[in-house]
Amino acid sequence: MIKAQGKFHSSVYVACSGGVDSMAVVDFLKAHRDVTVVYFDHDTPHSARAGEFVGQYCEEHKLGMLFGRLTRQKNRKESQEEFWRKERYRFFHSLNAEVITCHHLDDCVETWVWSSMHGTGKIIPYRNENVVRPFRLTRKRDFQLWCDLKNVPYIEDDSNADTCYTRNYIRHEMMPHVLRVNPGIHKTIAKKVRDDYTTRTTV
Repeated sequence: MIKAQGKFHSSVYVACSGGVDSMAVVDFLKAHRDVTVVYFDHDTPHSARAGEFVGQYCEEHKLGMLFGRLTRQKNRKESQEEFWRKERYRFFHSLNAEVITCHHLDDCVETWVWSSMHGTGKIIPYRNENVVRPFRLTRKRDFQLWCDLKNVPYIEDDSNADTCYTRNYIRHEMMPHVLRVNPGIHKTIAKKVRDDYTTRTTV
């Protein structure tokens, strides 16, 4: 159900937003590893609710938690998505530990479609400094199924449905048409993900 690339240490740091993807990964890893949850507050009403939710979950399950927040104001040239991403990764990169994110195969497909429209299709890389993405071969639906079967709680972000954000527009408006043209695109991108991992781990 959940596919992972690479090996995990006995103690792991997992970036967790409280959404279905990251809650599935936390539950998957905490069964056999010491998990510290890494939460970043984007200074939105949802982030406040999600931070409280994740904090309560960590307390109930006796998990460690690290909390980050915005440290600057967005400049005019940055999109909201770019600003949040830069600040989130600034926090991740400041940690003296390997941080696992919960990017999945659907994220990789959407990123490839998005970047292809700018000239070159790109795969979300396995590693970005101390940040690793071992779950790129897992479909989002498998994370959902994991949480449903194991009664893992999660919190929905209403903004995920807002197509004003480019990522959401691609996910909700474009991907149905992409899948109509190429129903097997997930298999195509999965091969690219495997090739990327092989290249990055053998060099």
